[in-house]
Amino acid sequence: MAQDNQVQMPGAFGGLMRYDAEYHSKFAISPKAVIVFLVAVIAFVVVLKVFWPIG
Repeated sequence: MAQDNQVQMPGAFGGLMRYDAEYHSKFAISPKAVIVFLVAVIAFVVVLKVFWPIG
């Protein structure tokens, strides 16, 4: 019996990917940081539209 609990799939597994075997980046951004960045960009665009309207 195998020591670990991973399931081995056949070589041709119909487009399914094993995400635990993927490349792990050295740069990890938390979901919270992404949301804060997006809110900041949206707020910046709104401020620009209010103070410097085009046209």
